[in-house]
Amino acid sequence: MRRWMLLMMLIGLVLTACAPHRAAPATPTAPSPTVLRVMTHDSFSVSEEVIARFEREHNVKVQFLQAGDAGTMLSQAILSRDNPQADVLFGVDNTFLGRALEADLFIPYHPAALDRIPAELQLDPEDRVVPVDYGDVCLNYDKRYFAEHDLPLPEDLADLTRPIYRGLLVVENPATSSPGLAFLIATVGRFGEEGYLAFWEQLAANDVRVVDGWETAYYGEFSGGAYSEGERPLVVSYATSPAAEVYFSEGALDEPPTGAIVAPQTCFRQIEFAGILRGTKEEALARAFIDFLLDEPFQRDIPLQMWVYPAREGTPLPQLFIDFALQAEEPITVPAEQIDARRETWIRDWTEAVLH
Repeated sequence: MRRWMLLMMLIGLVLTACAPHRAAPATPTAPSPTVLRVMTHDSFSVSEEVIARFEREHNVKVQFLQAGDAGTMLSQAILSRDNPQADVLFGVDNTFLGRALEADLFIPYHPAALDRIPAELQLDPEDRVVPVDYGDVCLNYDKRYFAEHDLPLPEDLADLTRPIYRGLLVVENPATSSPGLAFLIATVGRFGEEGYLAFWEQLAANDVRVVDGWETAYYGEFSGGAYSEGERPLVVSYATSPAAEVYFSEGALDEPPTGAIVAPQTCFRQIEFAGILRGTKEEALARAFIDFLLDEPFQRDIPLQMWVYPAREGTPLPQLFIDFALQAEEPITVPAEQIDARRETWIRDWTEAVLH
């Protein structure tokens, strides 16, 4: 009997092993995230938790394509417009806006949040691009130097040609630097096309120093920054640079060693825009991303990420900005159409007048 029972058990095991396998019921899986490509300049930055929130809400993976400075980025977008490399472009500013619009790069879109953006920042009535942030390019100075030499601050750009400021200023080349170009445009706005070159010739005679980029100017030639190694107490930088000095000191500084000169008609206001690139296959997601850029979480993140001001009115600012960042009282404005039409001529004539 035992042998019979054992035999039956073995037969049962064999039959079980040979029986067709029935798979467990499949568990539903979430669809894979869609990829949204965003072309930016190299200075773009956003907190991980802010972008992660957008990705979760829309089941999307945002892929940022950094493409150099604003001018290089725009050139790349124009060259690839028949087969766009991205769905959204962020970071074209008002020094290159006319060129971007002339190239017909963008699909118009009017997000609801535009109602929260000041009219003076909205430079495209057709809504092909929307303003996201702004900041002022202006003179920064070394507080200690001016105090120790009992030297008054220049209150007008014309003051920079006075003998008391001889050899004190370093600027960036407008052909190779975004703040350098902004400062050149500021001088056109201040002195007119008939007078800006005469101003620059006087500035050159007053021993202005020209370098290729902001980092070389600020850290290599300027004397005022906590990490600067130069000897010149005046530099073209940003009105928010003093706040950045305190922030990046990581508690070592209670107040900035530098100041920004924001007197009327001394600064140029840069406005940055974003737009949906024509030819995108993800237009709905691209619209959602434009909405996201103007929504409060992203706008609140802007100051300590990119050191500019959020475009959305009423956005709370970090205490550091309230304490140490500045805005121009009366910034110089030059129409984007004029900048686009004359930019290359201004740079060429400046180069001949200053670097000859």
